[in-house]
Amino acid sequence: MGSVKDLVILEKAKKGKVGVGRFIFTDRYSVFDWGEMPDHILGKGKSICISTAYFFEEMEKNGIKTHYIGLVDKKGNLKKLNELEQPTDTLQFRMLRVLKPKIKGNSYDYSVYKKERVNYLIPLEIIYRNYLSENSSIFKRLKEGSITLEDIGLKEYPTIGQILEKPIIDISTKLETTDRYLKWDEAKEIANLTDYEIEEIKLKTLKINEIITKEVEKVGLINEDGKIEFGFDEDRNLILVDAVGTLDECRFTYNGIPVSKEIARIYYRKTDWFKNLEEAKKKDKIKWREYVNLYPPKLPEKLCVLISSIYESYANEITQRKWFDVPPLKEVLAEIKKFI
Repeated sequence: MGSVKDLVILEKAKKGKVGVGRFIFTDRYSVFDWGEMPDHILGKGKSICISTAYFFEEMEKNGIKTHYIGLVDKKGNLKKLNELEQPTDTLQFRMLRVLKPKIKGNSYDYSVYKKERVNYLIPLEIIYRNYLSENSSIFKRLKEGSITLEDIGLKEYPTIGQILEKPIIDISTKLETTDRYLKWDEAKEIANLTDYEIEEIKLKTLKINEIITKEVEKVGLINEDGKIEFGFDEDRNLILVDAVGTLDECRFTYNGIPVSKEIARIYYRKTDWFKNLEEAKKKDKIKWREYVNLYPPKLPEKLCVLISSIYESYANEITQRKWFDVPPLKEVLAEIKKFI
């Protein structure tokens, strides 16, 4: 399926009909679009599965349609989260088609979306931002001129650490080799969306952001930013897909300490591999992998164990159930603070 989860197809999605699939969340992880990294984060798969099930069920309670069906227990039975006795790594969902754009030279051809109307993943990633951290792409893009203050709804140049009065809703490609930020007019064009659908995506993103923010505040976390994916069902209804509210999809903090895979990103930004990666992407945004001649090193063992505990403790606390035998999140984060 991909770098962090596998896919089992129970019923293939067809042009006019959704299918049924299962995500098997693994202990693999990915940063900077690289794909599978050399370490496994033990317990990550089950904790991500539990966390995203919790948020999918919260979204449904709040009137947001999703592709979520339920969780699969060790006997193969379909359960809702409150019916599950032990953590699982398998989530069942209504499966949409993935219509990939074709590579033409140094660009992508999205003409398939002019022909198709229903039952597919929208080839966009929606990003909400409540806070601008030091590593936010907003600063880089403003500096290089690829976006303006008007594009992101700001009147004055932002500062590092700024808490935004209103969330910024950003957008990027989803199915390209490297995610590419877009302006809304370009996103509308490549995905063949109407003005109404663009507005619906923005409003639903704001509501999803609000729900996640409220839930994580209960466990003392700040929801800085996160990513969301949508699709169209067989009636072209907008539905939330993939995963939501997890430490892979969101960037949370606790008293300034990252509570997400940002911890791994911080470590890797200091390596020669990351420098090599960044240079390669400047040379060719599509075929950059051909220019990377180094491999990422493994994480230090202690850091790997601590990241594992963060994933598991987050699942415990967000669901208010002890799925995993780990210390409270605050205790784990105190150790992380010493380490990073």
